[in-house]
Parts: sequence; structure tokens; C-alpha cells
Amino acid sequence: MAYAVVAHYRCAPEHAGVVREALLKARQATRAEPANLMYEVHSVAGEPGGFLLYERYDDVAGFEAHKASPHFEEQIVETVWPLLTDRSVVFADVL
Repeated sequence: MAYAVVAHYRCAPEHAGVVREALLKARQATRAEPANLMYEVHSVAGEPGGFLLYERYDDVAGFEAHKASPHFEEQIVETVWPLLTDRSVVFADVL
């Protein structure tokens, strides 16, 4: 069963450019992962510094492999997360 991740990230508007660039780099690398089915990055309308990610993987193991990847560590853990003021994540099984 496919596995989905929806993440809402918020950062100060002055950090939005750095976060956007890192998320787009992560998108490019993640889309090349064998278990990735979709990775979309959105800017939230009317919310400067707001980003919404929608990700789909073959299964939970595919998502865990994604989290163990070097690009996740570099782009998300080291670059994006330190700049966030808020982060919420929902995990779901795709019906």
C-alpha cells in the first residue's frame, strides 16, 4: 500500500529563499529514489515563508529509505529544519 506524507513548513519570510532552494533540490533528488511516487513542493498562498510538501512512496520502507538518504540529511535536516519556526507532518496510508 502506498504511503503519503504531507508536511507544512513555516519559516521567517527572510529565510524563504534559502528554504525554497533547498526544498527544490530535495525534490529533484527525491524524485530519483526508487520508492518515490511523487514529491511536490508548494508555496502557501498568502503565507510568506509557508511551504506545503506532498510526498508519496511505495510503502513505509520507501519513506524510511528517503529519510536515510544523504540529500535528506543535507537539504532537509541541515538546511531547512534549522530555519523553520513551525513544522507539522501528517502520515497516511493511501486508499
